[in-house]
Formats: sequence, C-alpha cells, structure tokens
Amino acid sequence: MNEAKNRYFTVTDQNGNTKEYEILFTFETDETKKSYIVFTDNTLDCDGNVITYAATYDKNGENLVLSDIETDAEWNVIEHLLSSIEEATE
Repeated sequence: MNEAKNRYFTVTDQNGNTKEYEILFTFETDETKKSYIVFTDNTLDCDGNVITYAATYDKNGENLVLSDIETDAEWNVIEHLLSSIEEATE
C-alpha cells in the first residue's frame, strides 16, 4: 500500500451507504493501553471549522475495526492532544 492510500478508509453503514474518511493521526497511550484514531470527512461545521471524529481502533489484518471512546478521561487525552497540535500550527 502506498502512503496516500493509507491516509484514507471507507466505512459502510448498516444501510449500505459508504463514506470515505481521511486519517489525521493515530496514537497510543500507556495510560489506557489503547490505540486511537482521529479522522475527518472534511465537512465543515456552521463556523467553518473542519469536523473531526475520534475512536479507538484495532487493526485486524487489512480491516480497521473502530470502537467508541468510553470514558471522559479518554476524551480529555484526545482534546488535550488536539489543542497541542492546534497551538503548534498557529
């Protein structure tokens, strides 16, 4: 697989609709022992900001298995990391 292709994945919902997402970054934490993925479909919110999503993930062969983030502590880690990245790019 080439680098550009690895930056995207497609999700098919229970109705058979597919949507492509761009992977912004992935990371793991020793705190939770989980792998996280932050991604977007590049849609904008009402303020013109790109909408981003986050989930835990498991790479099962060629398949990417996403799971919900379960705790406020996990969300805090993700929000802190996103804030740090935003500050670094300003």
